[in-house]
Amino acid sequence: MSHKKIITVFGATGAQGGGLARAILNDNNSEFTVRAVTRDASSDKAKALASLGAEVVTADVDDKESIKRALTGAYGAYFVTFFWDHFSPEKEMTHARNMAEAAKEAGLQHVIWSSLEDTRKWVPLDDDSMPTLQEKYKVPHFDAKGESDRFFKDLGVPTTFMYASFYWENMIYFGMGPKKNDDNTYSIAFPLGDKKMAGIGAEDIGKCAYGIFKKGSELIGKTVGVAGDQLTINEMAGLLSKAIGQDVSYYEINPDQYRSLGFPGAEDLGNMFQFYRDFETVCNEVRDVKYSKELNPEIRSFEQWLKDNAQKLPLD
Repeated sequence: MSHKKIITVFGATGAQGGGLARAILNDNNSEFTVRAVTRDASSDKAKALASLGAEVVTADVDDKESIKRALTGAYGAYFVTFFWDHFSPEKEMTHARNMAEAAKEAGLQHVIWSSLEDTRKWVPLDDDSMPTLQEKYKVPHFDAKGESDRFFKDLGVPTTFMYASFYWENMIYFGMGPKKNDDNTYSIAFPLGDKKMAGIGAEDIGKCAYGIFKKGSELIGKTVGVAGDQLTINEMAGLLSKAIGQDVSYYEINPDQYRSLGFPGAEDLGNMFQFYRDFETVCNEVRDVKYSKELNPEIRSFEQWLKDNAQKLPLD
């Protein structure tokens, strides 16, 4: 029987949880082992984790008892919710409450809750500088996570609140990468003015989470933001130009234009970028690149991430 402490990882086949699971499993000297929670244990990603030594289990985040079963005997857990599956802040908060209650009942010793700012602390609902969405939110996928912090705090669950940054993979998979112009140059469109935005490679989020678990009790009750770089969009465009060997410029739009782009979640993301722009210091002070490097010495800058990923950017 393994003497290692079990970390139950939710979203283990996704970006954040997968990175954490691999970080633990690839460390032969780790004091931890992985119980990977997935909705489909027969998926290729689940099988890949099993082949690395993970215990793969299924659980339903709508069912607190199934979450609790996945936590039985565990030392800790990594909890992340899946807003973009359903676009419902209320559902996300229900899932977070289920996780917090199950963690308390299971007696976990250290939980990481993948959270974000509740932007309404800075932009109240009656502040017309940013549209209110779904009647109760400014940035729904941020606000629901931030509001859910209280479930963990009120129950006294030993929790580290971890804030991720902008995923650079959004440039590969979600249409935010360079777009070809009529003159065969490229541009990237963001409503960020000249402000710096914290960003990170998805795999590095999980490696930072592993660093939090290794630090243990000293980070319980703390909020830790993780980032590999903080760059203006002009700086990102310059690094993209070098990486793809083509001229990439920053096409600046305003948040209203971004909100009107029409794809699912455009209003939410337009508000998010406006929050990043208008509260640059708030966002970047918590997302500390130096401390992230302490948690994950292998963390990559945007330039380093591009060396690994530029060839994946869809440039047609």
